[in-house]
Amino acid sequence: MSFSRCQCDYTELAPVLTGSAVGAYAYGVASAQSVDAADIALYNGWLSQKYNAGMAYMERNSDVRTNPDKLLEGAKTVIVCAFAYPRPGSIEWGEGALRIASYALGDDYHEVLRRRLDIAAAEIKRMWGGECRVCVDTAPLRERYWAVKGGLGYIGLNGLLMLPGAGSCFFLGTILSTVSVSPKEPLEMNCGNCRRCIACCPASAIKDTEYGRTVVDCNKCLSCLTIELRGELPEGTRLRDRLYGCDMCQSSCPHNRLTAAPEPLPEFKPRSSLLNLKKEQVENMTQEEYSKLFKGSAIKRAKLEGLRRNARACD
Repeated sequence: MSFSRCQCDYTELAPVLTGSAVGAYAYGVASAQSVDAADIALYNGWLSQKYNAGMAYMERNSDVRTNPDKLLEGAKTVIVCAFAYPRPGSIEWGEGALRIASYALGDDYHEVLRRRLDIAAAEIKRMWGGECRVCVDTAPLRERYWAVKGGLGYIGLNGLLMLPGAGSCFFLGTILSTVSVSPKEPLEMNCGNCRRCIACCPASAIKDTEYGRTVVDCNKCLSCLTIELRGELPEGTRLRDRLYGCDMCQSSCPHNRLTAAPEPLPEFKPRSSLLNLKKEQVENMTQEEYSKLFKGSAIKRAKLEGLRRNARACD
């Protein structure tokens, strides 16, 4: 049945978002409003400390980051969907293989989520009318903020979104819509006295702030350095066996160790070729080999020279 009443209850979205065609594990729904002043202050404080390192794009489009209407005129609703990827503790590595962040072992999530959320957006438009815009990581949208507002989870001390009973190993994708959807209530939860991610961070990159929240210093974070940094690694950086990313704050989190792991989408199943990469193989890799091995992979963001640099810094 097709109709255009331009409003619905958030429970009515479940068959669309969690069905097999889209495959979201869970979703949150929030009213599209300006970002809270406290969260703007936290973000601006993070920028003022230069914790964004060389990621200048995070300083741009401040008006868009604080108002979803700038991304979709007339937006009334922000829908944030969570898609599971394998937990770090479930990965079986080849002997002597360099480690890669578990989120990057399958297909590029940007392409997978956009393809699946485009299906959801088309169905929302068919069922309830209005306009939709799909955003997957590249748009200047505060995904985790909206996930919290929409009752999907809460922000952990490591800065990641925590889904109660399911952990933090999720990709987030967002649908902005001009359809008015009744919002979910935010969760009143936090990490309590647990500080395991802070203690286990190999670079001491998680910092306390005056706002009573923690932030990540990207100048130190090994994930940011191995993926985002162009040029040489800071002197004294120890990667050990980390080629791309660092999962320590997730591996140490009780939410990812003591709860049942959600089933990842088939596209995120680890590629065997990436579970057996050796230091020498990466150091001597040609551009042709690189393009073939990482075709359709998020790892291409680091570029060949970045991976070579990382491999040289591995023990």
